[in-house]
Amino acid sequence: MHKLGISIYPEHSTWEKDVAYMEKASRLGFSRIFTCLLSVTKPKEEIIEEFSRFVHKAHELGFEVAADTAPFVFEHLGATPEDLSIFHEIGLDIIRLDGHFDDRLDVLITRNPYGIKIEFNGSSDANVASLIKHGADPNNVIICHNFYPEPYSGLSYDVFANFNANWNQLGLHIAAFVSSHAKDTYGPWPVFAGLPTLEMHRNLPISVQVRHLLATEMIDDILIGNAIADESELEEMAAVDLTKTTVTIDLVDDLSNTEKEIIFDFAHTGRTDASEYYIRSSWPRVKYKGCSIPPRAYENDCFQRGDVVLVNDNLEHYRGELEVILKPIPNDGQRTFVGHIPKEEMIILDEMEKHPDHVFGFIPGK
Repeated sequence: MHKLGISIYPEHSTWEKDVAYMEKASRLGFSRIFTCLLSVTKPKEEIIEEFSRFVHKAHELGFEVAADTAPFVFEHLGATPEDLSIFHEIGLDIIRLDGHFDDRLDVLITRNPYGIKIEFNGSSDANVASLIKHGADPNNVIICHNFYPEPYSGLSYDVFANFNANWNQLGLHIAAFVSSHAKDTYGPWPVFAGLPTLEMHRNLPISVQVRHLLATEMIDDILIGNAIADESELEEMAAVDLTKTTVTIDLVDDLSNTEKEIIFDFAHTGRTDASEYYIRSSWPRVKYKGCSIPPRAYENDCFQRGDVVLVNDNLEHYRGELEVILKPIPNDGQRTFVGHIPKEEMIILDEMEKHPDHVFGFIPGK
């Protein structure tokens, strides 16, 4: 089951703002919080007091809390991979290792008596498979990607996919970050250009970022890297259907009720015997076999990638089939143009093309 999350950085905020943010997110079903100890320079006692209070409140609101750490954080707090009692005292559910220890200690840290999960850096080539082979508890091993404050520094899609292929093969739970576009957001460092994992997401609406990560079928949990996101962005994320790939369709005017029902009321699935020219959702033609779908004038000679069409009365046997165009095909009058996937969501169509028989749905655009 996918989880949605936010990030809290107490050293850059106030208690009142953080609590209000957590309460909004909790009401909308968010259940994870990421925080960072790498950037906190306060004395040990102050860190324990401040973060214990924050984590306790987060637990009251139903969140699990992960904190980013590295060996120097352990040293500052008096912790070791064999003694996580300080983190247990704070109440952390997850310790993320931005920088790890040696192989022996990385195994031992997963065997802690508190059940604290150890989150390895998903944007690195950490040899987690070897750790598990040599005794790390796989039930306590999870993965979280980096985020990237500096423009153009985020992961390329191919690098991201290669890392995830490794984690998916091991059956590990994976989290990644999307970025808020709210004004005056911040992260643990004084850089303010967003905090996505994928560079291609940096300037996209948050709903598109989330739905693209879901469409990749590589990521379990999706966290907003920067704080504080607008309430409208939290609502957009909460409104995303986490059970399937969804893509926006900009509809033509004057669609019939039958056409709208076919587009929006089906959990569409393409076919395993997939065509390279379109994704075929064939089941609507069974339900709407006896209904009319009249041809509609369309000015272009060809349908283009991202166009959505319905087979019409001129090809009666297949009438009602919904097709998402992948490669240009001639407009021969047998298909009715009903809408188009917007340019910024073509990255979602790219993912749909990789597994055309998987479940997908549409959300209305403009």
